[in-house]
Amino acid sequence: MDQQTLNVTIKRFHKFNDSSSLKAFADIVINDVVLIKGLKIVEGRNGMFVSMPSEQSAKDQKWYETVRFLKPEIKQCIFDQIISAYYTS
Repeated sequence: MDQQTLNVTIKRFHKFNDSSSLKAFADIVINDVVLIKGLKIVEGRNGMFVSMPSEQSAKDQKWYETVRFLKPEIKQCIFDQIISAYYTS
């Protein structure tokens, strides 16, 4: 799969209007077959970024992403679309 065959649809987008670093939540559908819930749009020290859904390990109390992209260019394509939705909403 390459970026030309990647169809990302934002199903839910909730933007916050406060001064918190958490700016929005999003759920996306990829190619009408995969639903990813709970992406976060965060304002960090180096600008806006997308945080993937994560869960805390009972063993070491650290947070780990529950969804990972194996190709960085696919991850960047999806993140760009989500950040774009944030600025246009």
